[in-house]
Amino acid sequence: MTTDAVLALNRFGIGARPGQTARIAGDPRGWLAAQLSQPAAALIDDPALLPSDAAARSLAQARNAKRDRAAAEPASMPAAPPQPAPPPSADPGQVRRTIERAEVEARLAHGAATEAGFVERLALFFTNHFAVSSDKGPVRVLAGAFEREAIRPHVLGRFADMLRAVQRHPAMLVYLDNQRSVGPGSPAGARRGLGLNENLARETLELHTLGVDGGYGQADVTALAGVLTGRGWVPPRADRPDAGRFLFAASRHEPGPATILGRTYEPGGLEQGDAVLDALARHPATARHLARKLATHFIADDPPESAVARLAAAYRDGDGDLAAMAAALVATPEAWEPAPRKFKTPYEFVLSALRLVPGADRRDGRVPRALAAFGQRTFAPPSPRGWPDAAAEWLAPHAFKARIDWAAEACERAPPAGNPVALAEDAFGPLLSAPTRREIARAETGAQGLALLLMSPEFQRR
Repeated sequence: MTTDAVLALNRFGIGARPGQTARIAGDPRGWLAAQLSQPAAALIDDPALLPSDAAARSLAQARNAKRDRAAAEPASMPAAPPQPAPPPSADPGQVRRTIERAEVEARLAHGAATEAGFVERLALFFTNHFAVSSDKGPVRVLAGAFEREAIRPHVLGRFADMLRAVQRHPAMLVYLDNQRSVGPGSPAGARRGLGLNENLARETLELHTLGVDGGYGQADVTALAGVLTGRGWVPPRADRPDAGRFLFAASRHEPGPATILGRTYEPGGLEQGDAVLDALARHPATARHLARKLATHFIADDPPESAVARLAAAYRDGDGDLAAMAAALVATPEAWEPAPRKFKTPYEFVLSALRLVPGADRRDGRVPRALAAFGQRTFAPPSPRGWPDAAAEWLAPHAFKARIDWAAEACERAPPAGNPVALAEDAFGPLLSAPTRREIARAETGAQGLALLLMSPEFQRR
């Protein structure tokens, strides 16, 4: 077993499954490279999951049914013999919880089982890059579908295509209020006195493409907000077949040319916005911004500039080809230094634990509750910036104690997994320290040994 095999699984991937480290030891870098030709590995194919439009319609129908039930309630009880109560219709809150739980469980199950851990980490990275939060209204039933529909199909494709998909997905348009943005010079704006909402434009420039130091100004934000007007969705209020889907409303789109970053874009409705997004995807500042974020996520909280430059060059040379950028990451020497410099986020910790300890519960609600206790409720980042990626944000004493408690409980519930020392050696090979091996060997029970393994420095860091 080699050090590179351990790093391939834990730094680039999402943790080892039993026996996996030995299986890839012959060519760990080749194992990573092979995943970059497997775009289907990113997809979650679960028939229990609803498309975003169907999820939105389900919620709307439950709300309508609740309203109708309330309207039909008599002012007082009639003097009539009691009748059997009809079966209750779904409550909107229950619909939201059912959809959200199904998405969380499917995501965890996919991550725990996949052999393409590198692809899964890339999917999680870009979902966080284009963060939406289920804490905002209808996004709660759209967030999981957003990841499946707008992010995962493009993880090994072109960034421009992912950006276009994100900008047309109802989850992002609702989260950043673009369905409320109306061009002041559009027919709808002139008639109703409505105006721009700059949320989507600002986050597109600051977070999704150029970065905060990408050279844009307030005039560029305002101009982009105008270009993006008209992008929204069909409100899921009626039984229309397109309810809950993307809609471009030309009557709300700001007419005329727009100048952004010194380049003028001719009028063109939806096509005008796509042209701007394509230019932003190709901008050198976007290459630098994405390169720094990717290096920060995979290598170190303060990544070496040489690694950032290599990734930015790969992005530019490949015209935004994300698979080429990922290949450059694998070829970056700094990414293979044995000393761990990243601390696992709560989701990474739980997912890697589920991979190493088969049988730890995923479908009984305990894992989602644990993630909430750790401070990282799935699909609910605190802001459009997504979840923090630095160790300092996750090292609070109460959060670490929550990890200890969950590890102990999960390992007690899991079926016997053999000798914990052997499992530790299987997962970490030459990177397993003598003190960690000694403490696991001293455990009074197998479950206690597994819990010590999950809380070891080797497991907590990558």
